[in-house]
Amino acid sequence: MNPVKSLLRVFGSPKMAALILLGFSSGLPLFLTSKTLQAWMTLEKVDLTAIGLFSLVGVPYSLKFLWSPLLDWVTLPFLGRRRGWLIVIQIGLLIAIAAMSLQQPKQALQFLTINAVVIAFLSATQDIAADAYRTDILEPLEMGAGAAVFVLGYRVALLLTGSLALILADRIAWSSVYLFMSLAMALGIIATLFAPEPKEINPPTSLTQAVILPFGEFIQRQGVIQAILTLLFIVLYKLGDSFVNNMSTPFLLQTGFTQTDIGAIQGGMGLIATIVGTLAGGAFLSKIGLNRSLWVFGALQAVSNLAYLILAQVGKNYQFLLLTINIENFCAGLGTAAFVAFLMSMCNQRYSATQYALLSSFMAVSRDILVAPAGSLAKSTGWPLFFLISIFAAVPGLLLLPFFAPWHPKPLAIHRPGLEEEDIWDPK
Repeated sequence: MNPVKSLLRVFGSPKMAALILLGFSSGLPLFLTSKTLQAWMTLEKVDLTAIGLFSLVGVPYSLKFLWSPLLDWVTLPFLGRRRGWLIVIQIGLLIAIAAMSLQQPKQALQFLTINAVVIAFLSATQDIAADAYRTDILEPLEMGAGAAVFVLGYRVALLLTGSLALILADRIAWSSVYLFMSLAMALGIIATLFAPEPKEINPPTSLTQAVILPFGEFIQRQGVIQAILTLLFIVLYKLGDSFVNNMSTPFLLQTGFTQTDIGAIQGGMGLIATIVGTLAGGAFLSKIGLNRSLWVFGALQAVSNLAYLILAQVGKNYQFLLLTINIENFCAGLGTAAFVAFLMSMCNQRYSATQYALLSSFMAVSRDILVAPAGSLAKSTGWPLFFLISIFAAVPGLLLLPFFAPWHPKPLAIHRPGLEEEDIWDPK
């Protein structure tokens, strides 16, 4: 068969169209409760410490493994096991994001917080369902294409909510911006209604089985000590990057850049640089192997924070802002490519939905919980010292690399557990 025609048939299939829209739906809520919301709060003169603590709104992303077995076990009476959950969650997100247009950050921060937590919980649950749908619908030869189009949709959503939202906010009220963003959830709803149905598999027969099999297999395969160290490494690997991401928008606003500047450069060029970095990371990974990629990309990811440190010294300089955003986001994309490959290598394909939810939950700990004091830290130290601290925050994760990714003279093939009979874990 002609390889070009084969590739076009894969990318042009109905499932790929569904996946790009589901990726868009998954990415849409993230910035609306984090970076974009921080910009709104900053302009409303909310205290910087409160803005930093607002990263705790994202705690559901770190805890989603707790209820992920429920989505494997319970099948709703419409649209199938995966799409039924997706449609309910997406309608809930549309309503919850629209409700943000009624909030007033300065006058009623508590109501804003409750609304944001609801969005984060629904968004984390949507991620579980979307990851499970992607796993179920794709044939082995479609995995690469499916992952690519899903990430593309996700990044387009981040471009919309991180760049366009800030540009719009310079021209219309923030309440109108959130109302407009809520309507974009309709794309995910349409995708779910018309998406192909995955092949039916035998779901867990009890909640106990849905919980025990995935977690028990992971611990049994890794060993208790190694499993704990694995989870600790996942928490720490992108910690330095998370510190910068959490406070970059307030920093740029306080430095004198406008929302349009930030939307066009950080939200637009930054996301493009992240996409390019992710694609480049995937290409380099295939050449130098996963282990060495984690070392090289992790180091670059940490050193890239130096660009923000220099920008804090330089001040309002558009040329250096553009350089800073591109360097930091490109290196973050490199690190993401290697890190996601590492997470996939840790998942037994028989339990990948729940196990990936577990691992990605721990990945979110650094993004949402450990960086909660970042606002208070920046307030007490000043921006230059804050960005220097962010570089050192990346060191603990790098120090754990010898336990999981020793530097080998030759690239090693990525092993996926669960493909051989001996990988089956029997709790009996």
